[in-house]
Amino acid sequence: MTHLVGPKGQVVIPKSIRERLGIKPGDRVEFSREDDRVVLWRINPAKPLRGRFRGTGLVEELERQRLADSNREDNR
Repeated sequence: MTHLVGPKGQVVIPKSIRERLGIKPGDRVEFSREDDRVVLWRINPAKPLRGRFRGTGLVEELERQRLADSNREDNR
């Protein structure tokens, strides 16, 4: 498969490859160079969010607040 590089360095990813990788308009892709080749892969949209919401979950936070409220009421 050969394709022409446009004046801005753009290349169209063939439909068969887009379908195989699940690439849709608006998706982000990443490039890397391996020797004299360019490697392209689709970025998992959830990956940038991974680790952002670590720590206490909502349920745990609510349970902690309820316990604190209950303790305050018991001490009155």
